Amino acid sequence: MQYKDNTLRRVLVTSVLGWLTACGPRAHIPPRPASVSGALAPTDSGARLARALAPLLYLQRDEWFPLQRVVAVLHPTRPVIAYHLLWQDDVNGSWIPFTVPTDEEVVWVGFDSSRAPTDIWTYWHGTLLHTDWHQRGQVAIDVQWGKHGSLPHGLIESDLPSIKKLNDFYALTWLSLPDIWLGNLTRRGPWCFCHGYARYRDFSRQLPLAERLDLVVRAEDAREALGMVFGRPYSRKTPWPETPPTPR
Repeated sequence: MQYKDNTLRRVLVTSVLGWLTACGPRAHIPPRPASVSGALAPTDSGARLARALAPLLYLQRDEWFPLQRVVAVLHPTRPVIAYHLLWQDDVNGSWIPFTVPTDEEVVWVGFDSSRAPTDIWTYWHGTLLHTDWHQRGQVAIDVQWGKHGSLPHGLIESDLPSIKKLNDFYALTWLSLPDIWLGNLTRRGPWCFCHGYARYRDFSRQLPLAERLDLVVRAEDAREALGMVFGRPYSRKTPWPETPPTPR
């Protein structure tokens, strides 16, 4: 009887793991399209501006998932550029059937009549963070390990929203270990963030975006272009910040 119970248990476990593996999401990022409607030529003034204002990313030094695609979207009537970043995956929830298999994040750069950056907005786990960037030069962004939340470089951590502090997410890396392990059933990923909090805050890998732009378009609604470059489905984050750039 004990033998049959053990056999049944193994069969059930194997079946559940097999089902998760089969139903878990797979990233299918399409080849870079030869042409996209509305794409700006590299010599277009808008494309040159998008490259000039493209942020410098500071990745956490142990980041596992690569940045796969970058699309710059110029707003047609506002002095704002959205930089949509497609990461290969997110460290959490990757095994859940039918979830989006990639991770889209967005950074917005506002600029003035001299085409200098004036404001940045970053997407931080459902919250749009705004930072005045007048006279601070090159836009720089810190990228959170595994989840790719974006922070203005040098942000004071106490300014982050309640329950969305960086140390809260560090604690989550330990609390969510079973979730991280399950993610490895469907794709290769990290088994943990196996270091201390100081290293979690070590944003030391530089990744300039200026030469990484896969596409530059001018549109208020760029979903069609993003779908062609990112593949479908993708996360479809907030397209634009509501607050206009700060006048000076």
